[in-house]
Amino acid sequence: QVQLVESGGGLVQPGGSLRLSCTASGRIFNINNEGWYRQAPGKQRELVAQITTGGSINYADSVKGRFTISRDNAQNTVYLQMNSLKHEDTAVYYCTADIWGSLQERAPRSYWGQGTQVTVFS
Repeated sequence: QVQLVESGGGLVQPGGSLRLSCTASGRIFNINNEGWYRQAPGKQRELVAQITTGGSINYADSVKGRFTISRDNAQNTVYLQMNSLKHEDTAVYYCTADIWGSLQERAPRSYWGQGTQVTVFS
């Protein structure tokens, strides 16, 4: 059973920083398309940052220059470093990844974490 578990959310003042972590566990052969999404109250879930299969990194325009996505393949962990946080960054943050459980699988499955709350308050 593959699981993605996020951590690192919390309360922070505007201008502050947080680092989110997402660790995959279980039967894992390979991981691709790691990403972070967020969902604010009353809004649709949106992409924040992503590392694509080819290694390209994409960011939402609203976080460019402030957020950095990275990964540690040995630890099956993806990070989201969030700096210069703003009120509008308040949301539940979810990580996602495409995971192969074995070499024999024809296609990966997409998994989501349970979400971690980030609240930016004055």
